[in-house]
Amino acid sequence: MLIYRFKNRNEYESHSIKQSEVLSERHLKLTKLEEKNANKKFVFKAFSITAGKSVKLAVDWSHSNGKHINWRERLICPITNLNNRQRACYHLFLAELHPYPSDIVYITEQVSPFYNFLMGKVDKLIGSEYIDSSLLAGEITDSGLRHEDFTNLSFEDNSIDKILSFDCLEHIPNYKEAIEESYRVLKKDGRILFSFPFSKSLDQTLVRATVSEGGVISHLSEPEYHGDPFNKKGCLSYYTFGWDILKTLRSVGFNDVYAISYWSDIFGYLGNEQIVFIAKK
Repeated sequence: MLIYRFKNRNEYESHSIKQSEVLSERHLKLTKLEEKNANKKFVFKAFSITAGKSVKLAVDWSHSNGKHINWRERLICPITNLNNRQRACYHLFLAELHPYPSDIVYITEQVSPFYNFLMGKVDKLIGSEYIDSSLLAGEITDSGLRHEDFTNLSFEDNSIDKILSFDCLEHIPNYKEAIEESYRVLKKDGRILFSFPFSKSLDQTLVRATVSEGGVISHLSEPEYHGDPFNKKGCLSYYTFGWDILKTLRSVGFNDVYAISYWSDIFGYLGNEQIVFIAKK
């Protein structure tokens, strides 16, 4: 897997210039794959890090714009049911966060294939969902689900070794409070691995919607909803993040903050270079 780390946008743009020929070649290969399999399901053989062996990853046109496959959300492992993004994030969890068996790991999801997969890999795993505002932080429902508000976690200060949060932050209107809570509950040298909608061309985060104190939502761009296990309509995305998210993480107190791009045909991490973020307390 090819991994590059960036402290800011300038470093990323320098990387893009150096990689321009490689990126063009990748784009051409993917375009040919899309043309060959227009509106059809197909498989791509690769090594699944989550299955521990070579598999035929499933690809279709779900979540696409009709012209290009949504590679980030497809390439699904037939054994673990994890897509491109999820498999890569597990790979980066191992490679960048270096978890120990004794680590307490908190992930901001519980009703998901990824959580189910991690249950068999992480001894001290805590998962949660935002279920209902009437529930107390840390409350367990009759069905065994844990309710947590990312902006007001139930965990004690300096109690968590690693935090994993995938495509969650954009659904929180006051997302900086969630970052502050992450910093509060992490132990010294603890790390968090984030993924969320991110635009490499944005210096400043795009605010897609706002919510008033009275709960009235104002849309500033075309509403965008993502999958939600508790709402068929989906969960509203308030932001598309820009490079300023690095400054926000540092302003909260994180002392080692960087973006990572990754790509691999061997592991089936196809599409444009994906970006995730890591911060160390």
